[in-house]
Amino acid sequence: MTTTKKAPGRPWPKGVSGNPSGKPKGARHRVTVALEKLMQTDAQTIVRAVLAAAAGGDMSAARMVLDRVAPPAKDRHVSLDLPDTSTAEGIEQAQGAIVAAVAGGHMLPSEGVALSGLVEARRRSLETNELAARIAALELKGTAK
Repeated sequence: MTTTKKAPGRPWPKGVSGNPSGKPKGARHRVTVALEKLMQTDAQTIVRAVLAAAAGGDMSAARMVLDRVAPPAKDRHVSLDLPDTSTAEGIEQAQGAIVAAVAGGHMLPSEGVALSGLVEARRRSLETNELAARIAALELKGTAK
C-alpha cells in the first residue's frame, strides 16, 4: 500500500488555502490589541515615568521622548534655481549647481544625491528620445533607398 506523505508545514495542496477568504481587512493581531488596551489604562502613568526618567538623565528615555516630540526629518522642500535641463549643457550646469549647493552648505548631501538623481533621469530621458529619433531617421533613410 502506497501512501502519499504531505510535506512538513504544508497541510494543503499547492494552490489551495485553508482560509480562502484570508485575514479580514483591518484585523489586528491579538498582541497589538492587548498592548493598546494596556496603554489606554496606564498611558498617563507610563508617559510620566518616561518623562521623569528622561529628566533624570536616562538617555534611552530622553531619546524616546525626543523621537516623539521632534522626529527626524525624512524629506524637506529644497529650493534651488537650476538652468533649463532640455540640453546636455543645461544638465551639466544643473549638476554643477547641485554640487555647488551641497559644497556651500545650502543643501544636505543626501538631498544633493536625490536632486542629482532627478537631473540624471532627465538626461536619460533626453538621451532615449534622441536615440529614438536617430533610429527613426536611419530607418527612414534605409527605406528610401
